[in-house]
Amino acid sequence: MPYLCGQVLLQTARAEWPASSRPMSDEIRIEPATEDAQLSEIQVLAHAIWREHYPGIISPEQIEYMLQAGYSLEVLRRDLTRDGIRYDRALIDGALVGFSAYGPHPDAGALMLHKLYVDAARRGRGCARKLVASAAQYARTHAFDRIVLRVNKANQIAIAAYERLGFSKRGPIVSDIGGGFCMDDYWMQLDL
Repeated sequence: MPYLCGQVLLQTARAEWPASSRPMSDEIRIEPATEDAQLSEIQVLAHAIWREHYPGIISPEQIEYMLQAGYSLEVLRRDLTRDGIRYDRALIDGALVGFSAYGPHPDAGALMLHKLYVDAARRGRGCARKLVASAAQYARTHAFDRIVLRVNKANQIAIAAYERLGFSKRGPIVSDIGGGFCMDDYWMQLDL
């Protein structure tokens, strides 16, 4: 019970502090993105993360090409409305710090995790774990028995993170994505 009392005291103290001096919470909430304003926030965060994370993995030209192809507001809207993809947002103190996107895969029983990104300053705090848990909960309630994803073979940080989350490599896949670029990935899978 001392922990609970500490939590109650901390919550009471936070309520009395001016907003500008309150310590930031590390409570991560997962909420769906359903509105244009939320999709716009995802677009801005995606651009920041891609430009921070992918240099050295893919060329700057491929980064910009893939951002245009996958993160325009029009594409994000289409994902939600026509393609049946769900976007989840990871929020800390109401601020977007990460997101995921997932939907049915053509292989029966598989849910495809299309996107999973967390702001560099918030990595290692459980955001990705909560986003994957949300996708897994969705998968189970919709009769999927596994989650699959693609990850660039040179993206060792992401591969290690996915392995810590229970995913395992299932094999290579190379795809031409247009514009003179290809994706050289691993399939990874999490059995539910």
